[in-house]
Amino acid sequence: MSTLTANLPTAVHDLHLQLQGRMVSFAGYQLPVQYPLGLVAEHRHTREAAGWFDISHMGQFEIAGPQAAQALAQVLPIDTLGLRVGQQKYALLLQADGGILDDLMVFRRASGFWLVVNGACKHQDWAHLSQHLTQPGVTLTHRVDRSLFALQGPQSAAVLARLVPGVEALVFMTGGEWPWQGADLIITRSGYTGEDGFEISVPNDHALALARALLAQPEVQAVGLGARNSLRLEAGLPLYGQDLNPSFTPLAAQLQWSIPKVRRTGGEHAGGFIGAERVLAELSGQLAPARVRVTMQAQERVPVREPAALEDAQGQVIGQITSGLLSPSRDVAIAMAWVDAGFAATPGPCWAIVRQRRVPMQIVPSPFVPHRYHRG
Repeated sequence: MSTLTANLPTAVHDLHLQLQGRMVSFAGYQLPVQYPLGLVAEHRHTREAAGWFDISHMGQFEIAGPQAAQALAQVLPIDTLGLRVGQQKYALLLQADGGILDDLMVFRRASGFWLVVNGACKHQDWAHLSQHLTQPGVTLTHRVDRSLFALQGPQSAAVLARLVPGVEALVFMTGGEWPWQGADLIITRSGYTGEDGFEISVPNDHALALARALLAQPEVQAVGLGARNSLRLEAGLPLYGQDLNPSFTPLAAQLQWSIPKVRRTGGEHAGGFIGAERVLAELSGQLAPARVRVTMQAQERVPVREPAALEDAQGQVIGQITSGLLSPSRDVAIAMAWVDAGFAATPGPCWAIVRQRRVPMQIVPSPFVPHRYHRG
C-alpha cells in the first residue's frame, strides 16, 4: 500500500483521540482537523496565546557529509555554501523547467543539513533528492524515527523556555539543538502561521511526553488542520498542492525573494541549480510567466473557495481561486489565486463565480494579517 493512502497514525494519535480531535485523512496520515473548541476559537487562541500543532506528517530529511553544502547547491536555489550553523532558510525544490516541486525549510546543523518538506510531497522529494545527491560521502536519511510539532503564538517563547531554557534566545529563522528528558530536540524559531513560534523535532519515543508537557502549560491549546489553514492564509503563506504546483516557476509564484543575489546572474555562486536556465531568465526579464499568484479580498462577505473561476468585466476567465475562506481575524472573505500576468500588471474589476453568483473581488497586498515574527 502507498504510504500516501495508508492513513497512518502519528506517534501521538491516542492523545488526539483523548482530546476529542475530529480525525481526517491528510497526506497519508490521520490528523485532527479540529478539537471541541472549534476552528475559529483555535485560530484566535493561536493569535492571542499559544497553539500546539502535530505536524508529524511532514518529511524530515538529514543530509550529511563533507560535500553536503556543495551537493545541495546543485539542487536548491539558495546559498547553502553561505548558510551558517544555526541558520534556517526557506527554499524551493525545482524541476528542470523551473517548475516548483515543493517548498521546504533548510536548517544548517554542525553535522550537516536538516530539511523539512511537505507531507504530501515527501516521497517524490525523497526520490528527487536521492537521484541528484549522489556525490561521494553525501548521505541522505529519511528520519521516520522523529515527530514534528509546532508551537505558535505570542506566548510560545515563554511557554517553551520553561521546558527548554535558552530557546528564547533564538530569533526568527534560527535554531539549535537541546536535550530534554534524555531526548535530543531540534528546534527552529519559525512556523506557518505568521506568528512568533517554534517547530520542534523530537524522537518518536519522547513525542507523547513532550506533547503532554506542552499542553500542560496554561497558555497552550491543541489546534487542528482547519485553523492551521486559516492562519497560514491570513499570513499570505501558500500551500503546496493548492497555491503552488509544478506549473509555477518561482517568479510566477511570487516567491523570487527566496533566491538570493549570490545565486542569480552575476552572483558569486550564480546558477548551477536544477531549473536555473528558466528561473534566471525570468528573474533577469528575458522571459515572463503567463500567470502569477496573487492575494485577493472579496468585496462582499461571501466566502470564496477553491476552485472558483475568476472572470473579468467581459466575462472572460482570467484566473482561478486556489485557497479561500472567511478570515477569523478580520471577518472578511480572503483568498489566494492565480491570474493572467497581464491582468495582474493592470488589475481591473473581476468576479469570482460562486454557485453561479458573481462575487466582486480585488487584488490586495499580502499578508492579510501582519506577521509578528521575533526578529530580535
